Amino acid sequence: MKKIIYTLITTFLLVACDGGSTQSVDKLIEGKNLDKIRQKRTDILSRYDALGEDLIKLDEAIGQLDTLQKVPLVTTITVTDTLFKHYIDLQGNVETKQNIVIYPEFSGVLTKVLVREGQNVSKGQTLALIDDGGLRQQMQQAEAQATLAQTTFDRQSRLWDQKIGSEIQYLQAKTSMEAQAKLVDQLKSQLAKTAVKASFSGVVDDVITDQGQVVMSGQSQLFRLVNLDDMYVQADIPENYLSKIVINSEVQIEIPSLGKSYVGKVRQVGNFINPNNRSFSVEISVPNPDKLLRPNQIAKLLINDYTNPNGILIPENIIKENSLNQKIAYVISNTDTQNEATVTEVKLELGYTSGVFIEVTSGLKAGQKIVAEGSKNIENQQRVKIIQ
Repeated sequence: MKKIIYTLITTFLLVACDGGSTQSVDKLIEGKNLDKIRQKRTDILSRYDALGEDLIKLDEAIGQLDTLQKVPLVTTITVTDTLFKHYIDLQGNVETKQNIVIYPEFSGVLTKVLVREGQNVSKGQTLALIDDGGLRQQMQQAEAQATLAQTTFDRQSRLWDQKIGSEIQYLQAKTSMEAQAKLVDQLKSQLAKTAVKASFSGVVDDVITDQGQVVMSGQSQLFRLVNLDDMYVQADIPENYLSKIVINSEVQIEIPSLGKSYVGKVRQVGNFINPNNRSFSVEISVPNPDKLLRPNQIAKLLINDYTNPNGILIPENIIKENSLNQKIAYVISNTDTQNEATVTEVKLELGYTSGVFIEVTSGLKAGQKIVAEGSKNIENQQRVKIIQ
């Protein structure tokens, strides 16, 4: 705009100083005398340069004498340092390692179901009984035979100590005793499998097989047992975050279906990169004091991957770019009693973003004042007026 005004004023002065100049120029052009045309152009340029110098002097005088000249209006903010945490936004599933379907280890008729759905049970508690098919009688007979074999061995051992009897009799008695003892142990182990027990403390979530049905070892599903105390969230994380996710990293966990949030920590980081999606698995422990978490619930995760105890954050929208595409801000200095100050351009190095704020890793210090609004119309080392 200022250049346009200068051009208009110059044109006006040239016309004023050379009343019929336009007409004479037209006549010179019609005469087609090249030397005269060039001479006329030189004369006009000399007067133009002289007028330009006079205008510069007049502007300088106005700047010194005009106390009401306008300066750009800006607002400012004070730079502060604060604890800054950056988070990765991911999704995972709530899981528990204590969520199993119990199968029988013995085939037979399910004679008794001792628990109901929703019942709390303790580790080792008997949940059901399976008909042993005469196994108990076999064990009793074997125990009787084992007792006889033990008595025979004890007697033969005393005789052997007295050098009475042959060595083969002693060894036969010993072998018989040991074999009967092993048989008793084997039958006891088989008989113990007729009692279906809880492998950990938890809740019977489902009674799958009814009493009286025939069950097959390792094939028939009997109960689902779940423990909601040791819950965790499993998530797959892109491999480029591998160096940033460590054990005990803080995680903000949101369960959309509950409308509740929890704070957990990374308890395990996978050592394998899945070649299909280039990710690794993590487990995040999550408290469940109110027992509302359930396996397979969807969880939204914010995993802390970067922490700066003295981070400098400023609104991202006040950062500008100079002609070299460098990120800049304007620092306030030399503020006078009229709230007028000088702005200095500083180059910024930026870090992570957090909402509408961005971390400044280099270029600003805590306590400095910077321009917040009005920076579009200012230049380096320009005077501005600060408004509240």
